[in-house]
Amino acid sequence: MQTQKSHRIPLGNNMYLGHGEPVFIIAEIGINHNGSEELALKMVEAAHAAGANAVKFQKRTPEICTPPEQWNQVRMTPWGEMTYIEYRHRVELSFDTYKAIDRLCRNLGIIWFASCWDEPSVDFMQAFDIPLYKIASASLTDRGLLEKIKATGKPVILSTGMSTPEEIRSAVDILDSGHLALAHATSTYPCPPQELNLRVIETLRREYYPLPVGYSGHETGLATTYAAVALGACFVERHFTLDRAMWGTDQAASVEPEGFRRMVRDIRDIERALGDGIKKVYESELGPRARLRRFL
Repeated sequence: MQTQKSHRIPLGNNMYLGHGEPVFIIAEIGINHNGSEELALKMVEAAHAAGANAVKFQKRTPEICTPPEQWNQVRMTPWGEMTYIEYRHRVELSFDTYKAIDRLCRNLGIIWFASCWDEPSVDFMQAFDIPLYKIASASLTDRGLLEKIKATGKPVILSTGMSTPEEIRSAVDILDSGHLALAHATSTYPCPPQELNLRVIETLRREYYPLPVGYSGHETGLATTYAAVALGACFVERHFTLDRAMWGTDQAASVEPEGFRRMVRDIRDIERALGDGIKKVYESELGPRARLRRFL
Protein backbone atom coordinates (compact mmCIF):
# COMPACT_ATOMS: atom_id res chain seq x y z
CA MET A 1 0.00 0.00 0.00
CA GLN A 2 1.21 3.49 -0.79
CA THR A 3 1.28 5.83 2.18
CA GLN A 4 0.17 9.39 2.52
CA LYS A 5 2.97 11.91 2.08
CA SER A 6 1.35 14.34 4.50
CA HIS A 7 -0.83 13.98 7.56
CA ARG A 8 -2.85 16.98 6.41
CA ILE A 9 -5.39 16.86 3.60
CA PRO A 10 -6.25 20.32 2.19
CA LEU A 11 -9.99 20.91 1.88
CA GLY A 12 -10.18 24.57 0.87
CA ASN A 13 -11.29 27.55 2.98
CA ASN A 14 -7.89 27.25 4.74
CA MET A 15 -9.08 24.01 6.31
CA TYR A 16 -7.26 20.71 6.62
CA LEU A 17 -8.17 17.20 7.68
CA GLY A 18 -5.58 15.23 9.59
CA HIS A 19 -3.57 14.55 12.70
CA GLY A 20 -3.05 17.62 14.85
CA GLU A 21 -5.75 19.60 13.04
CA PRO A 22 -9.07 20.69 14.60
CA VAL A 23 -11.74 18.02 14.24
CA PHE A 24 -13.49 18.53 10.88
CA ILE A 25 -17.22 18.47 11.62
CA ILE A 26 -19.60 17.41 8.85
CA ALA A 27 -23.37 17.86 8.85
CA GLU A 28 -24.68 15.01 6.71
CA ILE A 29 -27.82 16.40 5.09
CA GLY A 30 -27.96 13.35 2.83
CA ILE A 31 -31.52 13.04 1.54
CA ASN A 32 -33.16 14.56 4.63
CA HIS A 33 -34.22 17.46 2.39
CA ASN A 34 -36.77 15.09 0.79
CA GLY A 35 -36.09 16.59 -2.63
CA SER A 36 -37.01 20.15 -1.60
CA GLU A 37 -34.69 22.97 -2.66
CA GLU A 38 -36.18 25.27 -0.03
CA LEU A 39 -35.57 22.73 2.71
CA ALA A 40 -32.05 21.91 1.47
CA LEU A 41 -31.03 25.58 1.58
CA LYS A 42 -32.55 26.04 5.04
CA MET A 43 -30.59 23.04 6.25
CA VAL A 44 -27.33 24.46 4.88
CA GLU A 45 -27.98 27.73 6.69
CA ALA A 46 -28.88 25.94 9.93
CA ALA A 47 -25.79 23.70 9.78
CA HIS A 48 -23.57 26.74 9.20
CA ALA A 49 -25.17 28.56 12.13
CA ALA A 50 -24.58 25.48 14.32
CA GLY A 51 -20.86 25.58 13.56
CA ALA A 52 -20.45 22.78 11.02
CA ASN A 53 -17.33 22.96 8.86
CA ALA A 54 -19.06 21.23 5.96
CA VAL A 55 -22.39 19.93 4.71
CA LYS A 56 -22.70 16.74 2.72
CA PHE A 57 -25.35 15.51 0.30
CA GLN A 58 -25.98 12.18 -1.44
CA LYS A 59 -26.16 11.89 -5.23
CA ARG A 60 -27.61 8.89 -7.05
CA THR A 61 -28.74 7.91 -10.51
CA PRO A 62 -31.93 6.07 -9.48
CA GLU A 63 -31.97 3.59 -12.38
CA ILE A 64 -28.42 2.49 -11.50
CA CYS A 65 -28.72 2.45 -7.72
CA THR A 66 -32.17 0.86 -7.45
CA PRO A 67 -32.46 -2.89 -8.15
CA PRO A 68 -34.85 -3.40 -11.12
CA GLU A 69 -37.08 -5.73 -9.11
CA GLN A 70 -37.83 -2.80 -6.75
CA TRP A 71 -38.69 -0.22 -9.41
CA ASN A 72 -42.41 -0.92 -9.56
CA GLN A 73 -42.98 -1.63 -5.89
CA VAL A 74 -45.66 0.79 -4.69
CA ARG A 75 -45.20 2.73 -1.47
CA MET A 76 -46.94 5.52 0.37
CA THR A 77 -45.03 8.81 0.58
CA PRO A 78 -45.82 12.35 1.71
CA TRP A 79 -46.57 13.05 -1.97
CA GLY A 80 -49.04 10.21 -2.30
CA GLU A 81 -48.76 6.67 -3.60
CA MET A 82 -45.96 6.11 -6.12
CA THR A 83 -43.57 3.45 -7.35
CA TYR A 84 -40.21 3.15 -5.65
CA ILE A 85 -38.32 4.37 -8.72
CA GLU A 86 -40.61 7.43 -8.85
CA TYR A 87 -39.85 8.04 -5.19
CA ARG A 88 -36.08 7.76 -5.78
CA HIS A 89 -36.36 10.44 -8.48
CA ARG A 90 -38.55 12.57 -6.21
CA VAL A 91 -35.86 12.86 -3.51
CA GLU A 92 -33.02 13.70 -5.94
CA LEU A 93 -32.04 17.36 -6.21
CA SER A 94 -31.79 18.99 -9.63
CA PHE A 95 -28.72 20.54 -11.22
CA ASP A 96 -30.20 24.00 -10.65
CA THR A 97 -30.76 23.23 -6.97
CA TYR A 98 -27.14 22.16 -6.59
CA LYS A 99 -26.15 25.42 -8.26
CA ALA A 100 -28.14 27.25 -5.58
CA ILE A 101 -26.49 25.14 -2.87
CA ASP A 102 -23.05 25.87 -4.31
CA ARG A 103 -23.77 29.60 -4.43
CA LEU A 104 -25.10 29.66 -0.85
CA CYS A 105 -22.17 27.68 0.55
CA ARG A 106 -19.65 29.95 -1.16
CA ASN A 107 -21.43 33.00 0.28
CA LEU A 108 -21.48 31.47 3.78
CA GLY A 109 -17.93 30.17 3.58
CA ILE A 110 -18.90 26.57 4.35
CA ILE A 111 -17.59 23.55 2.44
CA TRP A 112 -20.04 21.27 0.69
CA PHE A 113 -19.53 17.91 -0.97
CA ALA A 114 -21.37 14.68 -1.70
CA SER A 115 -21.42 10.91 -1.57
CA CYS A 116 -21.68 9.69 -5.15
CA TRP A 117 -23.32 6.27 -5.40
CA ASP A 118 -22.60 5.64 -9.09
CA GLU A 119 -20.22 6.75 -11.81
CA PRO A 120 -22.55 9.19 -13.67
CA SER A 121 -23.10 10.97 -10.34
CA VAL A 122 -19.35 11.66 -10.18
CA ASP A 123 -19.56 13.34 -13.58
CA PHE A 124 -22.56 15.33 -12.31
CA MET A 125 -20.64 16.58 -9.27
CA GLN A 126 -17.51 17.40 -11.25
CA ALA A 127 -19.40 20.36 -12.71
CA PHE A 128 -19.32 21.99 -9.27
CA ASP A 129 -15.63 21.41 -8.51
CA ILE A 130 -16.39 20.13 -5.01
CA PRO A 131 -13.23 19.90 -2.84
CA LEU A 132 -13.63 16.25 -1.80
CA TYR A 133 -15.76 13.15 -2.25
CA LYS A 134 -17.27 10.68 0.18
CA ILE A 135 -17.63 7.00 -0.66
CA ALA A 136 -20.53 5.49 1.26
CA SER A 137 -20.11 2.18 3.05
CA ALA A 138 -22.48 0.57 0.56
CA SER A 139 -20.12 1.48 -2.29
CA LEU A 140 -16.85 0.30 -0.71
CA THR A 141 -16.64 -2.78 -2.97
CA ASP A 142 -17.63 -0.94 -6.19
CA ARG A 143 -14.23 -0.94 -7.88
CA GLY A 144 -15.40 1.03 -10.91
CA LEU A 145 -16.78 3.81 -8.71
CA LEU A 146 -13.65 3.89 -6.55
CA GLU A 147 -11.43 4.24 -9.60
CA LYS A 148 -13.72 6.91 -11.08
CA ILE A 149 -13.54 8.99 -7.90
CA LYS A 150 -9.79 8.48 -7.55
CA ALA A 151 -9.37 9.78 -11.11
CA THR A 152 -10.83 13.16 -10.08
CA GLY A 153 -7.66 13.78 -8.06
CA LYS A 154 -9.75 15.11 -5.17
CA PRO A 155 -9.44 14.04 -1.51
CA VAL A 156 -11.66 11.10 -0.56
CA ILE A 157 -13.34 9.98 2.67
CA LEU A 158 -14.03 6.25 2.61
CA SER A 159 -16.71 5.00 4.99
CA THR A 160 -16.12 1.46 6.26
CA GLY A 161 -19.50 0.30 7.59
CA MET A 162 -20.66 -3.28 6.87
CA SER A 163 -17.19 -4.11 5.55
CA THR A 164 -14.66 -6.81 6.40
CA PRO A 165 -10.99 -5.95 7.06
CA GLU A 166 -10.12 -7.56 3.72
CA GLU A 167 -12.66 -5.43 1.84
CA ILE A 168 -11.33 -2.27 3.52
CA ARG A 169 -7.74 -3.17 2.61
CA SER A 170 -8.70 -3.77 -1.02
CA ALA A 171 -10.49 -0.40 -1.24
CA VAL A 172 -7.59 1.44 0.38
CA ASP A 173 -5.14 -0.16 -2.05
CA ILE A 174 -7.25 1.21 -4.93
CA LEU A 175 -7.81 4.69 -3.49
CA ASP A 176 -4.74 5.68 -1.51
CA SER A 177 -2.98 8.35 -3.51
CA GLY A 178 -2.00 10.60 -0.61
CA HIS A 179 -5.37 12.24 -0.01
CA LEU A 180 -7.46 9.48 1.56
CA ALA A 181 -9.20 9.42 4.95
CA LEU A 182 -11.11 6.54 6.54
CA ALA A 183 -14.36 6.79 8.47
CA HIS A 184 -15.29 4.15 11.02
CA ALA A 185 -19.02 3.43 10.85
CA THR A 186 -21.64 0.81 11.62
CA SER A 187 -24.35 0.80 8.95
CA THR A 188 -27.39 0.48 11.19
CA TYR A 189 -29.93 3.34 11.45
CA PRO A 190 -30.13 4.13 14.31
CA CYS A 191 -27.23 2.08 15.65
CA PRO A 192 -27.41 0.64 19.20
CA PRO A 193 -24.41 1.55 21.39
CA GLN A 194 -23.23 -2.07 21.70
CA GLU A 195 -22.66 -2.21 17.94
CA LEU A 196 -20.74 1.07 17.56
CA ASN A 197 -17.41 -0.61 18.42
CA LEU A 198 -15.61 2.73 18.70
CA ARG A 199 -12.26 1.09 19.41
CA VAL A 200 -12.10 0.28 15.70
CA ILE A 201 -11.04 3.94 15.35
CA GLU A 202 -7.84 3.02 17.19
CA THR A 203 -7.48 -0.14 15.09
CA LEU A 204 -7.76 1.77 11.83
CA ARG A 205 -5.35 4.45 13.06
CA ARG A 206 -2.71 1.81 13.84
CA GLU A 207 -3.18 -0.20 10.65
CA TYR A 208 -3.42 2.67 8.19
CA TYR A 209 -1.25 5.36 9.78
CA PRO A 210 -0.70 8.08 8.67
CA LEU A 211 -4.12 8.14 6.94
CA PRO A 212 -6.54 10.31 8.93
CA VAL A 213 -9.30 8.30 10.58
CA GLY A 214 -12.68 9.73 11.60
CA TYR A 215 -16.14 8.67 12.62
CA SER A 216 -19.47 8.57 10.80
CA GLY A 217 -22.13 8.07 13.46
CA HIS A 218 -25.70 6.83 13.02
CA GLU A 219 -26.64 6.54 16.68
CA THR A 220 -29.06 8.61 18.74
CA GLY A 221 -27.52 10.96 21.29
CA LEU A 222 -24.14 12.65 21.32
CA ALA A 223 -22.11 10.98 24.09
CA THR A 224 -20.68 8.27 21.84
CA THR A 225 -19.63 10.85 19.25
CA TYR A 226 -17.67 12.64 21.98
CA ALA A 227 -16.04 9.32 22.82
CA ALA A 228 -14.99 8.96 19.16
CA VAL A 229 -13.23 12.32 19.35
CA ALA A 230 -11.49 11.31 22.58
CA LEU A 231 -10.31 8.13 20.82
CA GLY A 232 -8.63 10.24 18.13
CA ALA A 233 -11.18 10.79 15.36
CA CYS A 234 -9.84 13.49 13.02
CA PHE A 235 -13.33 14.21 11.69
CA VAL A 236 -16.92 13.56 12.71
CA GLU A 237 -19.96 13.16 10.49
CA ARG A 238 -23.49 13.10 11.88
CA HIS A 239 -26.77 13.14 9.99
CA PHE A 240 -28.46 16.54 10.25
CA THR A 241 -32.13 17.50 10.14
CA LEU A 242 -34.33 20.43 11.05
CA ASP A 243 -36.84 18.12 12.74
CA ARG A 244 -36.37 14.44 13.57
CA ALA A 245 -40.13 13.95 13.21
CA MET A 246 -39.96 14.71 9.46
CA TRP A 247 -40.62 11.90 6.99
CA GLY A 248 -37.57 9.95 5.88
CA THR A 249 -35.49 6.89 6.71
CA ASP A 250 -32.51 8.82 8.13
CA GLN A 251 -34.38 11.31 10.31
CA ALA A 252 -34.39 9.16 13.47
CA ALA A 253 -30.58 8.90 13.47
CA SER A 254 -30.12 12.63 12.78
CA VAL A 255 -29.22 15.58 15.01
CA GLU A 256 -31.35 18.74 15.09
CA PRO A 257 -29.75 22.22 14.92
CA GLU A 258 -29.61 22.93 18.66
CA GLY A 259 -28.17 19.49 19.38
CA PHE A 260 -25.63 19.95 16.58
CA ARG A 261 -24.61 23.33 18.01
CA ARG A 262 -24.02 21.71 21.41
CA MET A 263 -22.06 18.91 19.75
CA VAL A 264 -19.75 21.38 17.99
CA ARG A 265 -19.24 23.34 21.22
CA ASP A 266 -18.46 20.21 23.23
CA ILE A 267 -16.12 18.76 20.61
CA ARG A 268 -14.09 21.98 20.71
CA ASP A 269 -13.97 21.72 24.52
CA ILE A 270 -12.80 18.10 24.27
CA GLU A 271 -10.05 19.12 21.83
CA ARG A 272 -8.76 21.74 24.26
CA ALA A 273 -9.06 19.36 27.21
CA LEU A 274 -7.08 16.57 25.52
CA GLY A 275 -3.98 18.77 25.42
CA ASP A 276 -0.57 17.61 24.20
CA GLY A 277 0.01 14.66 26.54
CA ILE A 278 3.08 16.25 28.16
CA LYS A 279 2.80 16.34 31.95
CA LYS A 280 3.60 19.77 33.39
CA VAL A 281 2.83 22.02 36.34
CA TYR A 282 0.53 24.81 35.19
CA GLU A 283 0.93 28.36 36.41
CA SER A 284 -2.57 28.13 37.89
CA GLU A 285 -1.31 25.25 40.08
CA LEU A 286 1.60 27.18 41.61
CA GLY A 287 -0.51 28.85 44.31
CA PRO A 288 -2.22 25.62 45.45
CA ARG A 289 1.14 23.84 45.22
CA ALA A 290 2.76 26.37 47.56
CA ARG A 291 -0.15 26.20 50.03
CA LEU A 292 -0.81 22.48 50.01
CA ARG A 293 2.59 20.83 49.59
CA ARG A 294 4.21 20.46 52.98
CA PHE A 295 7.45 19.13 51.57
CA LEU A 296 8.99 20.66 48.46
